Amino acid sequence: MILSVIPSHLSLACELLTYDRLAKRSSTFKSFIGLDVDEFDSLYEKVESGYVGYERQRLLRENRKRMLGAGRPFKLSLRDRLMMLLVYYRLYVTSILVGYLFNLDQSNVLKDVRMIEPLVERCIPIPKKVYARARRARTVEEVEEYFPGFKAIIDATEQEVPRPKNKRRRKSYYSGKKRRHTVKTQLTVNKDGLIMHKTSHVRGRVHDYTLYKEKHPNLPEQVNQTFDLGYYGVKNDFSGLNCSLPFKRQGGRNRKGRELTSEQRRFNRKLSKVRVVVEHTIARMKKFRIIGDEFRNRLKRYDRATSIVSGLVNIRIIGSGNIHL
Repeated sequence: MILSVIPSHLSLACELLTYDRLAKRSSTFKSFIGLDVDEFDSLYEKVESGYVGYERQRLLRENRKRMLGAGRPFKLSLRDRLMMLLVYYRLYVTSILVGYLFNLDQSNVLKDVRMIEPLVERCIPIPKKVYARARRARTVEEVEEYFPGFKAIIDATEQEVPRPKNKRRRKSYYSGKKRRHTVKTQLTVNKDGLIMHKTSHVRGRVHDYTLYKEKHPNLPEQVNQTFDLGYYGVKNDFSGLNCSLPFKRQGGRNRKGRELTSEQRRFNRKLSKVRVVVEHTIARMKKFRIIGDEFRNRLKRYDRATSIVSGLVNIRIIGSGNIHL
């Protein structure tokens, strides 16, 4: 009699990450996925409902070289592929480790992730969608629905990238503030932290205010845009803009100059309490390590990654019950 023996390390790999196993432990599920079980289930329903049309469009694209039906079928189910994408975004470990966790060959990990990314992007509230809806607001009530208190907070965030080999690229990507080679993205959030607008990335050497001048959002005139001192000069360059900036001490930090009055310091403290919302949103984004760690993928994929992470963060903010969109 011939006995079929499965190596213990392979059987363990098959059981490491499954939906049924993770869903029983909500805290562990959220740590691995970045969403709680209910949020993931809601997202999966949307992905599943749009999958047939998406897959048909993908297979019938004009530049496809293989005949319809050619190629190997996916080894993982749609649910597991969605889980794998979120685990990859949340933990940002190597494709070797992700493949081991899902019992998948390393070469297929990123391929499966990239194939499902566009579908996930369609199913979540990415900033591009939210901004388009907010732009259609006409009445004061509609504007306040998207911008509670008629407040918008704008700030830029940087992420480290590998040191470019080309000397010119090294110089343009080098951020004097971070003292690293980075890319920069500007975010606009409302009072509740919902990401309303996101720019495409620029090189780290670009100043925050330069980025705003080139790619600023067009918000309703009733909305007050709140900045930090990195955007000093916006009132002069954008006359009539409804905005708030902290007062700046005259003379510089290391030189004698005019001190701020008690009223100005009080105003700055009050403004900082408003602006902290965008810092919290950026911190939420960076919990997904694909945004928090050094970005190891090609930069042409960076904007899609930030859009998906922004949409996932928006899911959690909307699900908190404070926002109704």
